[in-house]
Amino acid sequence: MAKNYYYSVGKVRSLSFDLKRYLLVFILGFGIILVSAQVTIEGEVMSSDDGSALVGATILVKGTTNGAYSNENGKFSLKTNKPFPIPLFVSYIGYDTLTYIVTGPEQKVKVALERGAVTLDEVNIFTSAYVERQKQSPLSIESISINGIKETPSANFYDALGSLKGVDLTSASIGFKVINTRGFNSSAPVRSLQIIDGVDNQAPGLNFSLGNFLGASELDVEKVDLIVGASSAFYGPNAFNGVISMGTKNPFQHRGLSVMARVGERNLGEFSMRYARAFANKEGIDKLAFKVNIYYLRADDWEADNLDPVDDSKVQAYNPGNYDAVNRYGDENLNGGINNGTSVNDQVINPGLGRWHRTGYQELDLVDYNTRNLKLSAAVHYKVAKDVELIAASNFGNGTTVMQGDNRYSLKDILFFQNRLEIRKENKFFLRAYATNENAGNSYDAVFTAFRLQERVKDDITWSTDYRNYWAGLSTSNQFYVPPTQGVNGLRGGMRGRVMALENFPKQSIPYQFDVANSVLAGNIDSLTAWHALARNYADNYQFPRLVPGTPEFQQAFDEITSTPISRGGTRLVDRSSLYHLHGEYKFQPKWAEVTVGANTRIYAPISEGSIFSDTLSYVWQTQPDGTRVKVDSSFNQIINWEVGAYTGIQKKFADGNLTLNATLRVDKNQNFNFVPSYAVSAVYNLNERDVIRIALSSAIRNPTLADQYLYYDVGRAILVGNLNGFNNLADTSSLRQYFETSPQDASLVKYFNIKPVQPEKVQTIEVGYRSMWFNKLYVDASYYFSRYKDFLGYNIGVDVRFSPTFPDILIAAQPYRVAANATDVVFTQGASLGLSYFISPIYSVNGNYSWNRLSSQSDDPIIPAYNTPEHKFNIGVSARNATILKIKDVGFSVNYKWIQGFVFEGSPQFTGQIPTYDLLDLQVNKRVPKIKTTFKLGASNVLNNKVYQLYGGPRVGRMGYFTILTELDTI
Repeated sequence: MAKNYYYSVGKVRSLSFDLKRYLLVFILGFGIILVSAQVTIEGEVMSSDDGSALVGATILVKGTTNGAYSNENGKFSLKTNKPFPIPLFVSYIGYDTLTYIVTGPEQKVKVALERGAVTLDEVNIFTSAYVERQKQSPLSIESISINGIKETPSANFYDALGSLKGVDLTSASIGFKVINTRGFNSSAPVRSLQIIDGVDNQAPGLNFSLGNFLGASELDVEKVDLIVGASSAFYGPNAFNGVISMGTKNPFQHRGLSVMARVGERNLGEFSMRYARAFANKEGIDKLAFKVNIYYLRADDWEADNLDPVDDSKVQAYNPGNYDAVNRYGDENLNGGINNGTSVNDQVINPGLGRWHRTGYQELDLVDYNTRNLKLSAAVHYKVAKDVELIAASNFGNGTTVMQGDNRYSLKDILFFQNRLEIRKENKFFLRAYATNENAGNSYDAVFTAFRLQERVKDDITWSTDYRNYWAGLSTSNQFYVPPTQGVNGLRGGMRGRVMALENFPKQSIPYQFDVANSVLAGNIDSLTAWHALARNYADNYQFPRLVPGTPEFQQAFDEITSTPISRGGTRLVDRSSLYHLHGEYKFQPKWAEVTVGANTRIYAPISEGSIFSDTLSYVWQTQPDGTRVKVDSSFNQIINWEVGAYTGIQKKFADGNLTLNATLRVDKNQNFNFVPSYAVSAVYNLNERDVIRIALSSAIRNPTLADQYLYYDVGRAILVGNLNGFNNLADTSSLRQYFETSPQDASLVKYFNIKPVQPEKVQTIEVGYRSMWFNKLYVDASYYFSRYKDFLGYNIGVDVRFSPTFPDILIAAQPYRVAANATDVVFTQGASLGLSYFISPIYSVNGNYSWNRLSSQSDDPIIPAYNTPEHKFNIGVSARNATILKIKDVGFSVNYKWIQGFVFEGSPQFTGQIPTYDLLDLQVNKRVPKIKTTFKLGASNVLNNKVYQLYGGPRVGRMGYFTILTELDTI
């Protein structure tokens, strides 16, 4: 067997130019450089056993670190300045290493490797193949391979992304998980882009992806790359903080039938099937292939049942007048207006009343926790030429889950359609067109539903008035009621009668002493609580009884409210939005460099019938013969929003491939905003055969979402609006509160402000990194970044107020607005990460990573979005593949421990609070039975069943134990 392997190549050639000089030239725009001619070597690597492609084989040019690895088809391409003949080292785990001589530029390299004994030396070759692409990338890339997907200890591959370096994963439910990187995490991840085979996976009306709820089936996912950081120059304007890129299996290379079944806790039931087949022409060349996928999931979702007081609550859970709980809605402190229980009038006339809250409804009574998810997909691939494929693909998604954004939403019977037509030649060109259509089905706003249910009985002002009046003794049903007396400031006898009924009240306290009364009440908390319960019961049921969950009356009202669109007084979300996208790219390979050019255009067509966006209903009126005017036609205003973008990139290798320089420039235009450029420049330098350093300067933009531009969402107590034209003369909420709390009230205390129209937000990032393989067994990946954010997109809260023209200090109308807006301050963030992978042998490996992220500048600007990111976190894991344990062959396992430092999660006003520090332990063990081509897997996420909050307002996530059976028949 050949002894040649990756780390025994000869010494690296010395650089033939001044590195500093060329780095300067590169940053200034490449300049004029003289380079020697390069040649391109293309080929494929296969197994001599059956001719199957070997994925991830290492191909190196002898005497250099210049090389490549084979793709999913076993093919590779590399450039070199070496003269012919050129010796190549080709290696793959479990196979003998081969030296292959390329004699000329036209030679097509076909390498068939023979199986051989595995030595520890070979591990170094194969581990280098495992990390080669990451080492040479100018960006921070985290990856899960096809084997990593099968062997993750998490309940599914998407959850496994949370164990990667620098990645934050939060769960709003079993069906909706959010991936984010480098800070400013959100339950609505508009700053991250998720693509599947190059297709944006976002729900068009939301402008973000619903995790993998409407994504690819696990059986069809070949790899997942997570590109960390600003990437607009490479992926477009939505790649602000990172890109999740999934690649599915090509039916030409991955054929046969695969079936997976999984059962687990919380009534988890999961089934998926993939079938792919290829057809050859008369010459025996594969020309046509297809694949179909079926996936179904059902589970009892995690319940959001946090009844702790919200973090900014003025009272605690023991307050006799109730409190605002996290997952109870409609119980906010709004019943008495801004001054609920704090005004001089309430304190004097109603001692003991304090702050009181409406009863509200728990989320458990409002949300469908029966998670269901059906995904279907099919694709046909046709080879127009040898290396040119025409692809037609279609995806369908349907299901029910819970989502968290500004509120908690029950996504019920949501539908998702995506169709793609593409022609491509790998590493040369593609032209891709796709359309995405969604229908929100029977989805509704759970928080708003609680408000509507209460309004069915009585509005907040009426309820609050009933509560206060009962407390003051106006109700003859009060068992402590006595006729009104002339106490201090006209105190009514109801509350006085209650207080005087207490044995420790000093009977000589006439006239009535309020400080004494409050002191007595504070010492008799049980009686005070009982009286508040009586007042609550009266307010809940006087004249119109409260709708009680579980009763037919409640269910009837609930069904009516959740089936009626928001624009017509209900809470149903109407969203039949569409996205149309066309994208083309071409790569030129002149002798001096590799040049990429591309362009794309996109059209959004949201339809919400006025329930979400400002596509409100318009009417056509007609005058009748009798002079009356009637509506004879109506329609909704159609919103159309388009974007275009174009980019070019140049990549050049120097010093026999040891230095790679990249530069990319992109410009984007949204119909409502000016042209905005983004760029990326980078240098990747191989110090030697093991050590690689990189430096990159990149930028990104994010166009305002459809919500930032067109939102008009009336949630009852406020209207959430987009902002294309600006807002003027909104009252500041703090000054308005001061107006209410001052007696007499003075309108001059109210301060006003204006909001400019929204603009795209921008970020610039500089990043340095180091990657290496130490001791031929330890892979090290370290990086540091510093980012500068400008024009952050968030929102401002103000009130449109109107004062009486007759009495200028008397407020007669007020409408709160939450308006999309840009921050005026510039914010800086920084962070670092370290990843380690130790390959003990071809079977066993240990890995770990640590991430540090910090908001470097504080700001009082209320628009600055929440950072929502732990400062410190780490993962430690160990895994084995194809091991023999206790004389049992073909056993694998993996264990991962994750620790997350606590942080403040700032979402909507209802869902802002502290996430405590938590840790999770995931593990799995699997047994492969080659005779029946089946793998059995037993595992659990969060095996210790730590009930943890991953976002404020979401559920407590516990253990998910599972058992999986995977059968792969006739697959290649």
